[in-house]
Amino acid sequence: MKNKTDINEYYRIPILDGLELLNAKSCVLDFPFHAHDTFNISLILKNTFNTKLTDRFLKAPVGTICITNAKEVHATPCDNLIGNSFFTFYVSPDVIKKLNNGQDVFFKDNIIYDQKIFNELYFLSLNFNKSDIQFEKRLKSALTSLISIYSYNKENSYGTKQLFQSFINNTSFDTFSLNKTASQFGISKYKFIRLFKQETGLTPNSFILLKKIEQSKEMLKNGNPIFDVAIDCGFYDNSHFYKNFKRFIGVNPLEFQNAFFSV
Repeated sequence: MKNKTDINEYYRIPILDGLELLNAKSCVLDFPFHAHDTFNISLILKNTFNTKLTDRFLKAPVGTICITNAKEVHATPCDNLIGNSFFTFYVSPDVIKKLNNGQDVFFKDNIIYDQKIFNELYFLSLNFNKSDIQFEKRLKSALTSLISIYSYNKENSYGTKQLFQSFINNTSFDTFSLNKTASQFGISKYKFIRLFKQETGLTPNSFILLKKIEQSKEMLKNGNPIFDVAIDCGFYDNSHFYKNFKRFIGVNPLEFQNAFFSV
């Protein structure tokens, strides 16, 4: 039987390049620093929603929209007693860009106070599985309003700068050694960690773990057996995989995979 806290549900809808949804009810997880390839548009439903960015700490009250841009490093520490409730739309950057007439989109203000847009998105969050409400059309309209009013036509990169870009692109993290890598750059491991975090927003270990999680998501989407995914992505066993996957995604691997193969 599920506890009253931490009841999270994950969905995937075959529209807008594969829209993904997270319905978090009384979530008590502490999501560590990570980033997504998508824009995360979250409706705050219960308790103030805390978000840590690399340069500031944000508090989103109930009734607001909290946005993290694609590839923006962030952490979300939830209330560990009664939890936080929120609903997140994971929207592809290509979709967002298309809705903005082909222009890059960046939300400088991560917390949006707009009752009209919030109410429309909230209605859609409650009725996304109904076929008679023109869900896709209405979601596009709400997102277009959000973009036109609150975004900037400016490309912001949260990727690595030149020092580590080639290293990341050409390194197999399965055999990553901090001491060896730091030596290759001619610096101490402590300086390597500091510079790497300065440029990526993550420590090397967190970056590698996030890479494993992203790889596992793609394999789960393709229907690979969970145990095989765990081993192939470098986790010790299913337990280790389940624990880390839920820390980043909010649901366990089976719940995530079921969202892509549910009837």
